[in-house]
Amino acid sequence: MVKIGVLGLQGAVREHIRSVEASGAEGIIIKYKEQLADIDGLIIPGGESTTMRRLIDKYDFLDALMDFGQQGKPIFGTCAGLILLANNIAGQADAHLALMDMKVERNAFGRQRESFEAEVELEGIADSFEAVFIRAPYIMEVGPEVEVLATYQDKIVAARQGHYLCSAFHPELTDDHRLTEYFVKMVEK
Repeated sequence: MVKIGVLGLQGAVREHIRSVEASGAEGIIIKYKEQLADIDGLIIPGGESTTMRRLIDKYDFLDALMDFGQQGKPIFGTCAGLILLANNIAGQADAHLALMDMKVERNAFGRQRESFEAEVELEGIADSFEAVFIRAPYIMEVGPEVEVLATYQDKIVAARQGHYLCSAFHPELTDDHRLTEYFVKMVEK
């Protein structure tokens, strides 16, 4: 059984663990960088990207997370996790992990009160998927290696680049585990 870690600094950590376990993998909350050696894949949950970066720096995770990805281990970033994976963030001089070749816009669909749910098609995963958007980003541009998996209102909201996966929405907040299952399969391969 593969072991999927969920970065336990902020966000819907328990909900991701529940989804990982429903997808047939072992879920482990990652609170220390040393735990990264014991897992096969990692989910970086939603939250607030600036706060998450401060916590990543405070607990000395930055280099360890970048090394994890550069070793070819799969990473799935949801919402703020998507922002952390991007190599270009609109209006910011510096990126965070810079592992995916894409430009993203933070809070692109509005503030907290503009949060919403919408049906999206996930290419090769689900014809119809209930996506929960909470202060969600979107992907403005992707590099040639990035595969677009979903759009909403002509904006890219899910993508994959090799062993990296991201979504602007929160798949862990529904009982539909197909996107998490897709990630578990990526890790198994």
